[in-house]
Amino acid sequence: MGVNAPLRVMRRRPAGWKAGRIMTPGTATRPERWRLALIAGGLALLTVACGSSGGTASGGAPSPSPPSPSAPAAGSSPNSALCAQAAALFDSLDQLTHIKVHKGMKDDITANLTTVRSNLTAFVAEARGQWQAQTAALKSELANVQAAAKSLTASPSVGAAGGVVSALGGVSTATQNLLAAVSTDCPSASPSPSG
Repeated sequence: MGVNAPLRVMRRRPAGWKAGRIMTPGTATRPERWRLALIAGGLALLTVACGSSGGTASGGAPSPSPPSPSAPAAGSSPNSALCAQAAALFDSLDQLTHIKVHKGMKDDITANLTTVRSNLTAFVAEARGQWQAQTAALKSELANVQAAAKSLTASPSVGAAGGVVSALGGVSTATQNLLAAVSTDCPSASPSPSG
């Protein structure tokens, strides 16, 4: 440098700075991109593998279930009756957990509880011992709803309605746990959304 040359001030570069590229909070470096691509690919493979193992061929038995005492009729899937019961159960549970707070909701809850209990009994019989922990938890939560509903009057108080809403939250959680377990054998068992 000459004597008359302007002075250059050396600025400190940010820690994430690389020549030719500006690092922003949303920018992923190459190793991170590969890691994200591997995770996405792994999840896709896992989804495909789990989804294809859930169904059975016509006349076959599902691998995770214990052997049944009587063989299924030729040409019918052993899961079809189970999946039909599961779908009916989850639809009735969806109706129960989406009750609006209003006058006369005690009658709605009682009617829906009767339907859910009937569907749960049929589902448990068809499941032949599968998902016992989840169905027992659901039965317990349904008993909590029934106890909370007994405190309702024709014009429910805030406290009584809150108790019912809390108990219905427990039923919703137990339903999600059962649905997660059953969906491996019956992917179509999830309820249709209620309005």
